[in-house]
Amino acid sequence: MSASAAAAGQLIQPSQMTTSAKVFAFGVMCIGMFVALLDIQIVSASLRDIGGGLSAGNDETTWEQTSYLIAEIIVIPLSGWLTRTMSTRWLFAFSAAGFTLTSLLCGLAWNIQSMIVFRAMQGFLGGSMIPTVFTTAFAFFDNKQRVIAASTIGAIASLAPTLGPTVGGWITDHYSWHWLFFINLLPGIFITLTVPRLVRIDLPDWSLLRRADYPGIILMSLFLGCLEYTLEEGPRWDWMGDPVIATTAWVAGIAGVLFVWRSLTAAEPVVDLRALKDRNFALGCFFSFVTGIGIFATIYLTPLFLGRVRGFSALQIGLAVFSTGVFQIMSIPLYAWLTKRMDLRWIMMLGLGLFALSMWQFVPITHDWGWAQLLLPQALRGVAQQLAVPPTVTLTLGGLAPARLKFASGLFNLMRNLGGAIGIALCATILNDRTNLHFMRLAEHLNGASESMLQWQGAVGDALSTQLGDALAGQAAALRQLWQLTYREAQTMTFSDAFLAVMVCFIIATLMVPLMRKVVPPKAPSADAH
Repeated sequence: MSASAAAAGQLIQPSQMTTSAKVFAFGVMCIGMFVALLDIQIVSASLRDIGGGLSAGNDETTWEQTSYLIAEIIVIPLSGWLTRTMSTRWLFAFSAAGFTLTSLLCGLAWNIQSMIVFRAMQGFLGGSMIPTVFTTAFAFFDNKQRVIAASTIGAIASLAPTLGPTVGGWITDHYSWHWLFFINLLPGIFITLTVPRLVRIDLPDWSLLRRADYPGIILMSLFLGCLEYTLEEGPRWDWMGDPVIATTAWVAGIAGVLFVWRSLTAAEPVVDLRALKDRNFALGCFFSFVTGIGIFATIYLTPLFLGRVRGFSALQIGLAVFSTGVFQIMSIPLYAWLTKRMDLRWIMMLGLGLFALSMWQFVPITHDWGWAQLLLPQALRGVAQQLAVPPTVTLTLGGLAPARLKFASGLFNLMRNLGGAIGIALCATILNDRTNLHFMRLAEHLNGASESMLQWQGAVGDALSTQLGDALAGQAAALRQLWQLTYREAQTMTFSDAFLAVMVCFIIATLMVPLMRKVVPPKAPSADAH
């Protein structure tokens, strides 16, 4: 018997597996997806603590997230080719093992430079777990089980980043920032050892290494890496006014055009852009992009507001944003009930509309908002995420043949992360540009003609003069306090502008849902599907 025939005999077709075996295998892979997504945002509420521990400034610590995102966003679209080359089980096991090892290295990092390198390795080695879960779910399940699997994946895709700041803040407050990474060790080892024994549904094809579209891989890496860098660093460095940002933007643009051309002309492209000819897939990628904007931009904005304006600690920030995850979990039964009575397209439309409404609820934000005031908009967002993301997964990927699904799922997941990167960059730009604008507009009214300001300045100045024992020092302190109050209000108004911009994105997406067709599963598996 040949080696390939012997290996084929070891395969376990999904149809030969019991339901409990498939559910358990799928559950183990979902754990891997969860920790990979959780680690995107787990450091967001603890950057100050990590920076202090590694003697790094704010500009350097932000690279802990940026390096992870750049690496992950490059490897996700490669997952389809990697799955066919290595097989599902060995790619997932290798990804989990690499993620576990680099998590250990992140926890042992001795300076900010080593942390950035290890975080990039963590994102690159662990990123393949995310899209691989999508293709395995559609291989394992069909009909109603597929809807449940898709809703589970959708819930994890939106819940894990949402819980990141909460989990990270709690761990940092009760233990230390090192444990943000050490908590990955046990689940990582478990996944690495378990998946190869359970998920034996396809064979590796190492000949693809010889036939790989390496020019396409290089162009895609340049395009996505430079684009992510431009989006992450652009708001802080005045975009095209900075020569490095201008260079990376041009490289991203040129490499992006060449990558699209290469993908459409190569015999075996690394990313199947031809799948965008399918209307549902193209629209689904757009909806994935928009939900990425909403999920990641709000995770970015809310902790930033609570830290900058309210001065909350990491744990306080985590607890304040925790309600989103709670309400998303609580709405899972609602989603299951709706799937039995409504078309998935209208459930998705309801979810996107609720997301827009939740952003509208953020718009009246004031400087004294805490967990109580954030409860309603975050509760609406939690329900919206559960109603919007799972139907998008099913409607986008449910009608694709298995062979195409391996490539398409990477592109679908890429659009969510790309949406998150662009959403964060958009919000950061709004915060940078609009804060100065609001401050100047407020300052215009704080002059000698403002009776209320003169009364406030007189009262506070007299009180501070008495306290300091110096009239001039007291008046100077009162002016400093007035500047700080004005800047705080300008910042608060800017956060309102950012939430309003996200709301507009979801209104557009909601109006486009009727263009989607009802999903029709493929009539038969493709010839090369295992």
